[in-house]
Amino acid sequence: MLQLSGLQHFEFCRRQWALIHIENQWQDNLRTVDGDIFHRHAHNTEQRERRGNTLTIRGLSVVSHSLGISGQCDVVEFYRDPDGVTLHGEDGLWRPYPVEYKRGSPKENKADALQLCAQAMCLEEMLCCSIPEGSLFYGETKRRQKVAFDEQLRSDVSKKLEEMHMLYRRGYTPKVKTSKSCNACSLKEICLPVLLREDRSAKYLKEALEDKL
Repeated sequence: MLQLSGLQHFEFCRRQWALIHIENQWQDNLRTVDGDIFHRHAHNTEQRERRGNTLTIRGLSVVSHSLGISGQCDVVEFYRDPDGVTLHGEDGLWRPYPVEYKRGSPKENKADALQLCAQAMCLEEMLCCSIPEGSLFYGETKRRQKVAFDEQLRSDVSKKLEEMHMLYRRGYTPKVKTSKSCNACSLKEICLPVLLREDRSAKYLKEALEDKL
């Protein structure tokens, strides 16, 4: 089983994902520490709230054997719904709605949406139901952003997980693809993107041979 949270790392940077999940490398920076603090409340598994027809569960463990992933949902809200599913220890039928908490603001890439969709796909497999949408809550904007789990997004989740499993089985760490995002990465000093950006070995050997001639 791969870690569900790794899907976000993989979309951000394949090399970052491999360093964390294959080579077990990690290093904190201000952003990662701030993110951990932001998630503490969301992942408080001792909190189970009921307000009217809404049941909120935090830090819910999920798994998908078909996708080969496991992890935790920050928050899953269950709404009373005649077309919902049964829950252990609860009366009535409930419709699940996953909510993922992020410390920053909405991103240009699909990393957060992919992670949220993967959570929904796990819940669907576990509860034998259909989940059409969920939400991303961003700490900077203090607002939710709805995410529709359409066929394209689900297909992207499946394809990326297939590639992740392939790389994990090979134990292969992809080469760096430098971008402006490298400066914000907590693994910058481990990855060394500037040094790995260009393979200079062939050029070095060529110059050394020419000197001897």
